[in-house]
Amino acid sequence: MVSTTIRIDPHVHSEASHDGEDPVELILEQAADIGLDGVVVTDHDVIRESLRAAELAPEYGLVGIPGVEVTTAVGHLLAIGVEAMPPLHAPFEETVAWIRDHGGVAVVPHPFQRSRHGVRKRNLTDCDAIEVFNAWLFTGYRNRRARRFATANGYPGIAASDAHEVPYVGRAYTELEIPDVSRADLDGATVLRAIRDGSTAMRGRRQPIPESASHYTTGMARKSGYYAKLGAIRGGYYAKTGALRGVQLLWQLSPLS
Repeated sequence: MVSTTIRIDPHVHSEASHDGEDPVELILEQAADIGLDGVVVTDHDVIRESLRAAELAPEYGLVGIPGVEVTTAVGHLLAIGVEAMPPLHAPFEETVAWIRDHGGVAVVPHPFQRSRHGVRKRNLTDCDAIEVFNAWLFTGYRNRRARRFATANGYPGIAASDAHEVPYVGRAYTELEIPDVSRADLDGATVLRAIRDGSTAMRGRRQPIPESASHYTTGMARKSGYYAKLGAIRGGYYAKTGALRGVQLLWQLSPLS
């Protein structure tokens, strides 16, 4: 029987988020370099860059899965696998239904943490999975509480980096063991089905310290190189524009004009 193990970081933010920093190209490059099989860009209440990331993902050897972190009436919700923007500030149950109707899975991120708009326990009535390990939580208490809740209520658990900068991509991830699927046949729909069915072994964990340090260093170097190149390109553009404007001004001041 063919079985494929994949590693996905299902909760990452790009520069399209109000608190994100980096373009999706850098996120995809980092994910590929550190050995992930996919990354879901889930920006806050905007989906355009996630759609672009999903389209570009195969160029980096990654599975392309779009998504968004949508604000519901009671907190944030990850809509993974959707290609349109869910309604904002709608009731939690309606948003979950909308996500499912559009082929996605509804995952509750950092539950119970009100400082980050986590859904309260009394409002968490239904979903497809719960984020039981979020790498951005300062202590393990919230993660342990989420894990206990998911186990007690039969929800699949996922782990994610919740990265807002490239160096933190993959700091935590979800590992899925998918039966009867070869790597060549792997696609986004297969990954979504595995999460939805809850029939696969999912494990999230922080990277070992040396590996995390290596990933962070690589990500910082990649960011520096990218923005240095971008600055040079923009600098050249502005220099050229300034020169053209200077010529135009001289022409306007010329006695022959």
